[in-house]
Amino acid sequence: MAKKKLIRIATLERFPHIIKDAEKFKGNWKTYFQNNNPITAELGCGKGDYTIALAERYPQKNFIGIDIKGPRLWIGAHKAEFLCLSNVAFIRFRIEFIADYFQQGEIQEVWITFPDPYPKRRQENRRLTSPNFLNRYAAITTPQSKIHLKTDDDVLYRYTLEVLEKHNHSVELYSDDLYNSPLMNELTGIQTTYEKQHIKQGKTIKYIMFTLGNSRKASGRSII
Repeated sequence: MAKKKLIRIATLERFPHIIKDAEKFKGNWKTYFQNNNPITAELGCGKGDYTIALAERYPQKNFIGIDIKGPRLWIGAHKAEFLCLSNVAFIRFRIEFIADYFQQGEIQEVWITFPDPYPKRRQENRRLTSPNFLNRYAAITTPQSKIHLKTDDDVLYRYTLEVLEKHNHSVELYSDDLYNSPLMNELTGIQTTYEKQHIKQGKTIKYIMFTLGNSRKASGRSII
């Protein structure tokens, strides 16, 4: 297994969907995609399940999967190449540095799919929905940009709702049992490799859709 990972890392950049030196496209991603279509980013994309599925459904939009783990990105890039998708790209970097790759308003939508929940209180700042990370997303999105969180972790789900309310961000929709709620649709129903494992283990899937940069108090609907 370790040998396979090393091989994938070594051959990662041979895929046309893996972008090297992606910082050069900051503020000018239309030169990469050769169009002005809106961009959706999947943060911590893993094997790119959501990125690929969304790109197939919405050819009029562009999708960028971001993760630090090369072997996982290798799988996503392989799928994108096999499917001949021209509206997909993958970048390898840590989410902390996302503002180095995109400028204000350049990302129209964000998906955060099953991130590490970092359950210990001392790890809160590492959660992808902590205030530090939300500030980073605000620097690359617009106040109207939709941000979606899917998780199986109850602590992360409750923590995210608390953070959004405390900082006066707008919660549009949320459910602590997505697949038994009206929020289930062709977008929220896309399942990642890890999500399928969670469901087999009997875990319920939580979902939140929210926007940033809105001064009004969160007043979203909870649909259980």
